[in-house]
This record gives sequence, structure tokens and C-alpha cells, in this order.
Amino acid sequence: MRDNFELLAQAVPEMVAAGRLLTGEAAGDDYGADECLTIASTQPAAVAIPESTAEVSALMAACETHGIAVTGRGSGTGLSGAATPGPDSVVVSFERMNQVLEIDTDNHVAVVQPGLRLNELDEVLAGHGLVYPVYPGEYSASLGGNVNTNAGGMRAVKYGVTRHHVLGLEMVLPGGEVIRTGGKFVKSSTGYDLTQIVVGSEGTLGLVTEVTLKLHPRLAHQATVLAPFSSLGEVTSAVPRIIDSGIDPLILEYIDLMTMSATKNHVGLELGVPDEIEQQALAYLVVMLESSHEDRLEADTETLAIQLAELGALDVYVLPAHAAEQLISAREQAFWISKANNADDIVDVVVPRAQVPEFMERVGALANEYEAWIVGCGHAGDGNVHLGVFCGADPQRRAAILTDLFASAASLGGVISAEHGIGGAKRDYYLALEDPTKIALMRRIKAAFDPSGIMNPETIF
Repeated sequence: MRDNFELLAQAVPEMVAAGRLLTGEAAGDDYGADECLTIASTQPAAVAIPESTAEVSALMAACETHGIAVTGRGSGTGLSGAATPGPDSVVVSFERMNQVLEIDTDNHVAVVQPGLRLNELDEVLAGHGLVYPVYPGEYSASLGGNVNTNAGGMRAVKYGVTRHHVLGLEMVLPGGEVIRTGGKFVKSSTGYDLTQIVVGSEGTLGLVTEVTLKLHPRLAHQATVLAPFSSLGEVTSAVPRIIDSGIDPLILEYIDLMTMSATKNHVGLELGVPDEIEQQALAYLVVMLESSHEDRLEADTETLAIQLAELGALDVYVLPAHAAEQLISAREQAFWISKANNADDIVDVVVPRAQVPEFMERVGALANEYEAWIVGCGHAGDGNVHLGVFCGADPQRRAAILTDLFASAASLGGVISAEHGIGGAKRDYYLALEDPTKIALMRRIKAAFDPSGIMNPETIF
């Protein structure tokens, strides 16, 4: 470990002089893991904190020459263990590369560094009347981390996920070469789309040092509707009909009874639902609409309320702005609520939207079979189901439950991770369930980018 630090120190003496190459206690717990529940923290050989692409290039050249493994790190909010280094690795932390480099209002584009956090970008964009609409549950997440996990979030039903908004990248390859992909345009039929190969690659191909993002106008008016239902099946069956209506919801989420109860207790939330309705409700649908015109929003909200009643809602509530903000914020913090309640695993499977009712039936059957507690919520509009799994300390039982959950999703045309990534936490399940031919092809792609295998080893493969 010390040898690796010394080799890096020789390659980037200016970083050593500035106190931005760390080892020992200085490279401690904060750099040794992300928020994954099942991957233990590991102290790396060194932590490098670059301030420029040139410094990243020098680091990567040294790592390639000496065979030192590299783990990129943004804010450490990931949930799959992809930011967990090995004991001989160098963590490249982008905490000092966190600037907005350009806001191009004519092209609706932002150019940012990877360490910039979502809340920081949003604050800048608000002053321009623009928004970057990809907001996963943690607003302190970095743009580099979002790119590497193809992050989604509740607004995906309207705006899509990270890959729909990444127009181009600057990236440092193993060996130190710097490439640029894409640009300030949407369409290209010029060779392979290297931008999209990198999005979602979890730091296994290279280090992203700059991102060009597509922006949208920031709409001024929002309304949030809460509809309790007597069963989760009614909620998930209602979702396609709502989308068919053409009202184009910004958010379309389901929350089951236990998760809603935990959420309300966690934040002291009062939604104004009468006791007699709460006693009948086993699931809730949360729909947020937005518009540039208040009168159009009111008309859409009224149309939605009528439709929800026709679809079997026990009642329909248009939430006051403060209650809506609390509910959405609490829903986005579902992971922390599950963690606070000692969940054993957090699952983020995705199935085709129309298959969500069938998948949830299978989840209920598995919970009964294994005598486990499986609760959750999800992005009902795009089929992304988030589940907290409570199954006790037996690792074999836990592995069996997760294997069956993931296999059930795959059998319905889904995959085992919609937005958190594979990392190390889901690697074995992924390799067991995925088509071996596809795995072999992805290994060859990785080898083309990273022939020495230094980029985030043990992640995905």
C-alpha cells in the first residue's frame, strides 16, 4: 500500500505539496465506502484530490504504468458499493472539481465538472429559469456519480433518466489519454456513441472530468395529488390509464401502507387524510403535475382527480404546497428511512410498467414463502420498484430471497437494477442471471477501454 502511494507521489509532486494526495488516517473512512448496506468500508492505499483534467491524466498514466487500481468518487451517495476501493487502490475524489463551467441559455446546455452536486447546479440554474430535471433521491449526489450510474429518480416518467440528458463528456482513459465525446447537440450518426457507452459504466472504463448536460425550461406552477387506494393492485393498474390520459405527470409514485406509515413517522408528516380513509387504504398514489400556466394546471388537476375517482381511489386530495413538499422530500429519502429501520437490503428492480402488478404479487408470495418483510414504493410511471427487504441475519436466506426477487423481475422482462447500479453488491446476481454472451461482449468493451484492468476492479464483473 505504501509503495503505491510513493509511486503516485513521484508522478504528481504538485499534489503532494498541496496536501491533495492522502494516505494513512487522512485516507480514512470517508473515502472507503459509499452508502451500500452490504459492502464493508476499505481504506485505500491513497486518495488523490485533483483540481484539473491534467492532474487526472497524470494520475491515470502513473496508475496504468504501475498497475494501480483506480476507483473514482463523487459524493459517496451510491447504494451499490461501486465507490468502495480495494486496499491497494487509489481513490480519485472529485470534490475539488466541482464547478459550473458554462450555462448556455441559447442551446439549453450546462457544462459542469463531475464533483458538482445536484443541489448546487439547481441553485445556479434557477437564476436562468432553467432546470436539470434528473433528481434521484439524494440531492447532494454528484453529477459524475449520476453519469456513472445512469441515475433516475421520480421525474423520469416525464423527463427520462441521466442518459437522456448527457450530450457529451470529457474523459480520461487508463494511460492518461483525454477524449471528448458528443457536444452541444442532440443527434449524431457519426460513429459509435461513446458517450452512451460510458453512461452507467460505474467507473469501469475511465474517469469522467466534464459533462455537457441538456436543460429544460423551469415551469412555474405545480400541484400534487394524493390518492389512497384499498389495494396496491388498484394503484399499479391505474398508472397506465393516467399516462394514457395525456396529462403528462411530472411524478407518478406509489407508496405502500407500511412505507407511508414509516415515512409519516420519520418526518412528522400530516397529509389531512381522515382516519376512516386511512384505515381502508393499503397503498397510495402520488401524482405531481406542472405547467407554465396556472389555469392549465388547475384544469389538468381537476381532470386527474375525476379520473382517479373513476379508477377506484377511496378519495382524492390536492395537497397544500408545504405538505406536498414534505411528502416528496420524504419519499426521496426512502432509503434513509429503510436504513434507519435496519433494512437488510434495498432493491431497485425495474419491469415493464404493465407488469408491475404481477411483479408485486410475486413479491408478496416471496415474502410469505421466506417469512420476510418486504415493503416499498416506486416510480410507478416507469416500472421502477424500490423495496426494503427485512429478512434477518442469515446470509443464505438473504441470498435466496434476492435471487428469487431478481429472477422474478427478469422473467417479466425486467432487470435487477434500474438506477443504483450493480457495483459489488449485485455483481454475483447479475453474472448469474444475465445472458453470458452479453457479459462476454461487455468484458471485451471494458478491455478495449481498460486493457490492464485497473478501473474499478470487482465492480460489475
